[in-house]
Amino acid sequence: MKVITHDGTIEEHSFEEELGRNALRHTASHILAQAVKRLYPDTKLAIGPSIKEGFYYDFDRDHPFTEEELAAIEAEMKKIVKENLKMERFTLARDEAIALMTKLDEPYKIELINDLGEDEELSFFKQGDYVDLCAGPHVTYTSAVKAFKLTSVAGAYWRGSEKNKMLTRIYGTAFATKPELEEYLTRIEEAKKRDHRKLGRDLGLFALRDEAPGMPFFLPRGMVLRNTLIDYWHEVHNKWDYLEISTPQIMRRTLWETSGHWEHYKENMYTTLIDGEDFAVKPMNCPGSILVYQLEPHSYKELPLRYGELGRVHRHELSGALHGLFRVRCFTQDDAHILIAPDQIKDEVVRITKLFDEVYSLFGLPYKIELSTMPEDHIGSEADWEVATAALADAITSIGKTYTVNEGDGAFYGPKLDFHIQDSLGRTWQCGTIQLDYQLPGRFGLEYTGSDGEKHCPVMIHRVVFGSVERFIGVIIEHFGGKFPTWLSPVQVEVLPITDRNNDYSDEIVAALKAEGVRCECDKRQEKTGFKVREAQLQKIPYMLVIGDKEEQEGTVSVRRRDSNNVTVMKKEEFIAHVVKEIKERARS
Repeated sequence: MKVITHDGTIEEHSFEEELGRNALRHTASHILAQAVKRLYPDTKLAIGPSIKEGFYYDFDRDHPFTEEELAAIEAEMKKIVKENLKMERFTLARDEAIALMTKLDEPYKIELINDLGEDEELSFFKQGDYVDLCAGPHVTYTSAVKAFKLTSVAGAYWRGSEKNKMLTRIYGTAFATKPELEEYLTRIEEAKKRDHRKLGRDLGLFALRDEAPGMPFFLPRGMVLRNTLIDYWHEVHNKWDYLEISTPQIMRRTLWETSGHWEHYKENMYTTLIDGEDFAVKPMNCPGSILVYQLEPHSYKELPLRYGELGRVHRHELSGALHGLFRVRCFTQDDAHILIAPDQIKDEVVRITKLFDEVYSLFGLPYKIELSTMPEDHIGSEADWEVATAALADAITSIGKTYTVNEGDGAFYGPKLDFHIQDSLGRTWQCGTIQLDYQLPGRFGLEYTGSDGEKHCPVMIHRVVFGSVERFIGVIIEHFGGKFPTWLSPVQVEVLPITDRNNDYSDEIVAALKAEGVRCECDKRQEKTGFKVREAQLQKIPYMLVIGDKEEQEGTVSVRRRDSNNVTVMKKEEFIAHVVKEIKERARS
């Protein structure tokens, strides 16, 4: 398809290319805005970019759009597509641009124009009776946007600041063909069914309350899931020679000044006064690990020194950004801070990557690696950055793994490797990270005695596997659709006596299962067996044991899996051995 690029030239690009995809979806956002202005002319326009999964446009309106209005807007968009309007680019001088937007009564566009530099070219795109301030890119005619769908409505602060007015954002998506759109919409519907917020409520895992925004409450079954993950974390980190520590929640302002957080991160920190002094609730665990390292002198023979910490941290996120377990204000980072000599970087990064492989493969989560390099706002010399970046790249390639480069997106103190895991729906989530830090050890004056008898400053690696326990739980809820492997399931076996006379035998089975560490429950309600089976299936319990007179007489159990209508009769001892083996091996079935 033909694309009008940012400088106004026309080029041929396919939808598979980023420029072509962005052009099609950006044009769809303009068609959306044109449809809104036709139907609701008093609505003011803000911005409407293409995004990874589609596009959106922000509008200033007295009330949000209803479902009926969305349907009307989509119908109007289809008319605009059929009109085959030509997308025409033109430029204006600043005063002419402001005059045009004043005439059109678009105050947000005027604000954007005033914020642009004096030398910035002011480009516009016109399609029929609709004109918008825009840098592009776009396709050449509206008829190219044949496969699109409006997907949702949300609130969004103007320019992302809660100090500004709340606008209404309409999301949509567009594809080159209708089959591609249908495939995407099917995937989105499946994602809705797997929404961790809904499943978290339905399965009794966690709750979110207005009394504590962004701070989840874990319920009894959710705590079983959480603790099972944490037990696994302990096991893995013990195997890989980490020393677990725990550091305080609240520490003096002077610590955060030394670390740089008070200067660079204070707006996201919760602070308080204690005995007339400023203190802060920790948003990061790293300064605490540094204080532990400072407690005693260290030799090169101790390095690498690996501190692991399941540290509770608090960060003030904007209320509009909070989202289930994915974006919270209170969470537990599965942190590790590793102090090493500079010549140990490669070996340690390789070692961490092997740990990541072990963890992610257990959950069936493949990943891709992204190397983020030095940002403009950084501390430390460019020489240190070059050495650190090269060390990360060399470590990854040495074990046959590939990576993409994310220019300028490193932490302010060092480059990093981000591990983007892919779930069962093909979505990616950034969980694991390995960050190389030459700066904090120097700021805190950390030392070790080298083989030469001299004092040297160690390098620090910041590293997480889950990212945060809460977010990882959200990811695996959606990855498994709530159907956790047996070893992770809060309830692993549900025993279902058919009548009251089968209760004693059912209690015997429950006791035998619990004696082997199997998490089980017994449903003795006076309900039909089919109803109880369906209830257990809705709770996504891996195994259901139906117990009747025949099973009791023969010492057997009738076994049903949650995703099957088939019934297998097994000896009681045989089933217990089977489920114990499955749990011990942490099988994914």
